[in-house]
Order: sequence, then C-alpha cells, then structure tokens
Amino acid sequence: MMMMGPDGMTMQAPGIPIATLVGMLGQFTGRPVIDKTDLKGLFDIKLRFSPEGVTLPGGRGGFGLQGPGAGPVPVGPGGAPVTNAADPVPSLFTAIQELGLRLESSKGPVEVLVVDSAQKPTEN
Repeated sequence: MMMMGPDGMTMQAPGIPIATLVGMLGQFTGRPVIDKTDLKGLFDIKLRFSPEGVTLPGGRGGFGLQGPGAGPVPVGPGGAPVTNAADPVPSLFTAIQELGLRLESSKGPVEVLVVDSAQKPTEN
C-alpha cells in the first residue's frame, strides 16, 4: 500500500518477497533494479521517504539492491551520496538503508524491444 502525506511517501507491504520490493523500487527509481541480496522468504516492509527524486519508469542505467552489511553510505544515481539537510524525511536511498539494504548504481545488460517497422492495418 502506498500513501502520500505531508510527511512524505509511505510504502507498507506485509509478507512480501524481496522480488516484489525490487519491482516497486524499479518503479520509484525509474530504472531497472536487480536483486543481489540472495534473501529468501517473506518480509514485512515499511518505508517512509521523501518524494523528491522519485520518478516513474523510463530512466537509463540501473541499481543493484545489496544485502545486509553492504555499507553505510546511501548512494543515488551516478554513485553520488544522497543528502538533504533541509528535508527531515529521508530519501528513498536512505530509507532503504534503514532496512539494512542499499541501492547501488551500476551498469549492466537490460532487455530492449526494438521495432523495425510499423504499418497501419489494412481494411478487410
């Protein structure tokens, strides 16, 4: 469940696999997200984060979701640290880190659909 309020966005999802979280993060970042955690089972997720920087699908590049112990620095697109002292609501990257995970920008192969040509249908 997603909610938008004066204190940011809240995503609450009880009993979901990491693959579902990865799909949601892909929508928020507008980039492909690859699960590199090797975590199994179902998890109760609750994230509260700032809508600033959250996009819809269509960006380039990608992120890898790293598992526990992945490091203390949240990074955004291009590997830059995510900080915003004026905003008390954490960024999506910081909120993910509070779960013990990390979104890390990386390059990798992605699926692409190429349309060579298109024509209007003929009348029957």
